[in-house]
Amino acid sequence: MTVIRDINFGLEEGGTLALVGSNGAGKTTLLMSLAGHIIPKSGQVRLNGVDLVDKGPETRCGLGVGLVPEGRRVFPDLSVFENLVVGGYSRPSNNQSGSMARVFEVFPRLFDRKNQVAGSLSGGEQQMLAFGRAIMSNPNLLLVDELSLGLMPSVVDECYKALEKLVKKGIAVILVDQNSDAATNFCSSTLILETGDQVWLGESSALSEESTH
Repeated sequence: MTVIRDINFGLEEGGTLALVGSNGAGKTTLLMSLAGHIIPKSGQVRLNGVDLVDKGPETRCGLGVGLVPEGRRVFPDLSVFENLVVGGYSRPSNNQSGSMARVFEVFPRLFDRKNQVAGSLSGGEQQMLAFGRAIMSNPNLLLVDELSLGLMPSVVDECYKALEKLVKKGIAVILVDQNSDAATNFCSSTLILETGDQVWLGESSALSEESTH
């Protein structure tokens, strides 16, 4: 069964793209295809000129693709510190201490919780940890699935501020959020999916203008 078809877009360094569509439109499937958890039947997935389409998630992570999955999916029995170490494991050339420092710079609360078991964290803290784990792989491209799901508004704001810091460092971001307005307001570009088809791609500002007419 083909879930998504004829998707065609690109992102520059530090670029931001919101994926928008109703439930079942194919947003998560597209992110999982980019992360390597789903291998497309055809087409290309290229990062820095390298075709990743036949490479699995571990290889893609090592080449610069980071994933913040829907539902956080932290390792509940490991400490915050251990979860972060796991996040940097796939990139052996990575400066782990430098990446850890960057995580704690973006999410100071994780430093305070570094020895705490991840399963005992609040939902918001687990989302921060999921971000931190992805940051540990030193990504060029960060895929974020359902950023605000089940989170308090204050935590959502904190996550968006963290994304802003990462974008300023040159990391490209592809973002799915149940609050599509928040996603399109943050991202410079938007791609709209409808039952697996790309029906609109362009600057988010243009989409905002269309919705007012």
